Amino acid sequence: VQLQASGGGLVQVGGSLRLSCAASGFRLAHYGIGWFRQAPGKEREGVSYRGGSTYYADSVKGRFTISRDNAKNTVYLQMNSLKPEDTAVYYCAAGRPAGSARSTSSMYYYWGQGTLVTVSS
Repeated sequence: VQLQASGGGLVQVGGSLRLSCAASGFRLAHYGIGWFRQAPGKEREGVSYRGGSTYYADSVKGRFTISRDNAKNTVYLQMNSLKPEDTAVYYCAAGRPAGSARSTSSMYYYWGQGTLVTVSS
């Protein structure tokens, strides 16, 4: 069972990146998928979720879009209009959190290794 996050990199302010989260050993379609991020010196925070519902943190609404391709067993996070405060290590996770716990990291069973996003000003 493995989640592989990729797509991070260095981008200028206002740029875009698309993160991917590919699963192996289990079907992503059976789980809700969350994207989390952790900036240096800060706690991990929930960014987005896609399951029976869709969730975005206020800080990314209108700029980030989560999508899933069940045929490819992959979830994506399209990030547009990137800001320096988006700089963080981004993680994908699979679980079955209750609606109110979609951004709670302890509700997730499987985690990817993280991919670094750096937004330069």
